[in-house]
Amino acid sequence: MLALVRPALASMGLFTVLLGLAYPLAITGVAQGAFPHQANGSVIRVGGKVVGSELIGQSFAQPQYLHSRPSAAGSNGYDASASSGSNLGPLNADLAKRIGEGAAAIRQEDDVTVVPADAVTTSGSGLDPHISPENAKMQVARIAAARRVSAAQVKAVVDRHVEDRTLGILGQPRVNVLETNLALDAAFPKGRPPAR
Repeated sequence: MLALVRPALASMGLFTVLLGLAYPLAITGVAQGAFPHQANGSVIRVGGKVVGSELIGQSFAQPQYLHSRPSAAGSNGYDASASSGSNLGPLNADLAKRIGEGAAAIRQEDDVTVVPADAVTTSGSGLDPHISPENAKMQVARIAAARRVSAAQVKAVVDRHVEDRTLGILGQPRVNVLETNLALDAAFPKGRPPAR
């Protein structure tokens, strides 16, 4: 019996050290050396303070900011521990009501007639940090009025933050909401006098 148990215990110990310690440490070391920003969560810092991540959306409700895509993750949205979509089908009355109410609110707030789909629908994760360029451009007039600058100035900032398809073929063009809002704050600081 001991002849059977000893090799099994030795194998378990060896593979625990190799796969449970050595391999994770090696991969962590490579990631920290080659991709430290990504390995540490792609966090964005302003003045040494973490304000968010490039990869996780967050809510912006003030009129001077781009508004994020709606989130169904958690009770208040954007809860990374409850990442999920709404799980409501296209014929669900609750979904239709939520989209209708959201579209009506956006039409009133941004004074538009056409509302892009991503402005009223949630993503599969509920944490999407991006919106479509159409959604971002729809919000330009509201942001410009709130920041007391011209729409052309705000549009220029938004246009600089439109990311192309990954490798030119994957996904859709997109705008990272947090990065663009930080650029808007840098370009048009608070307390700026009204535009003439």
